[in-house]
Amino acid sequence: MYDTILIPTDGSDEARKAAQHGIELAATLGATVHTLYVMDLPGVPRALSIRDDEEQVRREYREYGERVTEEVGEMASDAGVECVTALKSGTVHEEIVRYADEEGVDAIVMGTGYQGRFGALLGTVAEKVVRLSTVPVISTKLSESEALSQVSDS
Repeated sequence: MYDTILIPTDGSDEARKAAQHGIELAATLGATVHTLYVMDLPGVPRALSIRDDEEQVRREYREYGERVTEEVGEMASDAGVECVTALKSGTVHEEIVRYADEEGVDAIVMGTGYQGRFGALLGTVAEKVVRLSTVPVISTKLSESEALSQVSDS
């Protein structure tokens, strides 16, 4: 059914919940997991005087991406699932779909945040991936109580 499952991550609680689900699915099916972090860097040209700051921002994004993909990799390893980690730069939903196409993944498992009772007006990254992807997209969502407990924990 699914031999390769892509789990995009941004390190959020929503992404962790999706990673857990995707890894459990992969363990059941004997599938390999790919985890992807997309660095959505500002594209506005900057003055040469702040170029060093831009390089620092890029370095911080990369380090964060390495940390969150390693976290998913450790979750997969604990479950006995093979995991490939990757970092890309660009528009998040476009890079997720491009990676899925290039790597020939069979499904994408990703989280979506609690959007309130009326939902997001502009659409979430997960909704954009669903519209563009040629492979099945399984989304997990925090419940209202999970989302509210996050707020109270902050």
